Amino acid sequence: MQEETAQTAIDTFISAFNASDDSYVPALLSRALTSDVVFWGPLGRSEGIEAVERFVLDIRRHPAGAGTMVRCSAVDMPDEWARYQWVFTTPDGGPRLAGTDVVHLRRNLIDQVIVFAGEIGPLAA
Repeated sequence: MQEETAQTAIDTFISAFNASDDSYVPALLSRALTSDVVFWGPLGRSEGIEAVERFVLDIRRHPAGAGTMVRCSAVDMPDEWARYQWVFTTPDGGPRLAGTDVVHLRRNLIDQVIVFAGEIGPLAA
């Protein structure tokens, strides 16, 4: 049951990266994150949905064009922390970024996100 709750929050979070329009990003994030979420990203620690929104919008505005973020593993939740793998690709097999996120849930929403970005390179044929 906890895995399903975590998967729903994670998939809603990821859907913000793939929204059809930037204006949908805040609403999607507010359905997945607590208002006081702590975000540990590539540039350090930040707090609040607005900080996560800036990160998501930066990824959405990749110089190679709008990309797609997908969860590419099951959600593993051994305790109150859940982890999953993701991949971000830009159009036409452009730059690829892959990684693992670890999230903590409170009241069925993500209150902490830790991003571990990994490989950057073209998609394998």
